[in-house]
Amino acid sequence: MREYSFIIAAGGQGTRLGGKKQFMTLAGRELWRWSAETAAMTDRVREIILVIPQNESLSPEWTHDVPLHAVNGGSERALSVLNGLNAATCDYVMVHDAARPFATRGLFRRLMDAVSEDAGVVPVLPVSDALKRIEGGEVSCVDREGLYITQTPQVFPRLKLIEAVRCFPSAKDEAEAWEKSGHELRHVDGERMNFKVTVGDDMTIARALAERRITRTGLGWDIHRLIPGRRLILGGVRIESPLGLLGHSDADVLTHALMDAVLGGAGLPDIGTLFPASDERFRDADSLGLMREVMSLVNAEGWTVDFADAVITAQVPRLSKYREEIVHSLSEFFPVNIKFKSAEGLDDSGRGMCMTCRAVATLGRVIV
Repeated sequence: MREYSFIIAAGGQGTRLGGKKQFMTLAGRELWRWSAETAAMTDRVREIILVIPQNESLSPEWTHDVPLHAVNGGSERALSVLNGLNAATCDYVMVHDAARPFATRGLFRRLMDAVSEDAGVVPVLPVSDALKRIEGGEVSCVDREGLYITQTPQVFPRLKLIEAVRCFPSAKDEAEAWEKSGHELRHVDGERMNFKVTVGDDMTIARALAERRITRTGLGWDIHRLIPGRRLILGGVRIESPLGLLGHSDADVLTHALMDAVLGGAGLPDIGTLFPASDERFRDADSLGLMREVMSLVNAEGWTVDFADAVITAQVPRLSKYREEIVHSLSEFFPVNIKFKSAEGLDDSGRGMCMTCRAVATLGRVIV
């Protein structure tokens, strides 16, 4: 599994916003902290490198498990990025602008899935506005067909990117240096909300979005009987066991509880209504596939899942050794914490007859 250093380019002077915009606050948090905290909750990110302006000293309070290190930048963006790359320790890097606070974990994951040893990846959006060129006071039209705007983070193998940036220090971004070095450059869909805070109006919009956000919590619960002759799947992970869970689908009790928690927080119907056992389309269905449908419904309503917590109660088999694999499997959708408990022989789950799962999910949505 590839591991990533997340480099936040925060070394600029921010002159168009009156100085050091990356340290301005957005809903009580410095601008750079928004993407740093999103990265810290993203699977496969192992460290965060914050590149700060030259000759500044910064030791920010940081409570996340993923370590954060501050390093000084240079006089130009390329030099700042190089300092971040040299401070990084992972084989792959994600280079992100501190002034893009709203990039999501979903975007990070798409980029991680698309990168390779030989190919870098950038997020792009098609140009939607009509374009004009002004030269010598004359205005002419520009065909926007095939034109895209580039966002960050941009993802690359670290050592090859160091070489590319050194060779082309005047490149406007890392992707340009990478492409000029003759390497393959891939793309994934960007996000409209991942805009760059550059001028005063951008900050006004960002603050309006950040400060008009509501949070809700959903609760999920599920139970399935343990029987011989069935596979045991939890969070999409196959568990070695002589007993499996009985159900119309794959009976993934953990994913089912999480889906109901997410749906409950969004005020949507439960999985029994959306995917009824009476419908043959869902016989032996992969619950991760159902979760993707659930997330599409939830996202369509404007909700994002900030965090989920779940506890599985089971006497057999022992599950703790699968925790990391399960968390990784579910990280496709949102950050999640998983706990395993024994019922101490006091009920059906304690006697090895069934498994139960309780889950809580926290969701957020911008008020528009």
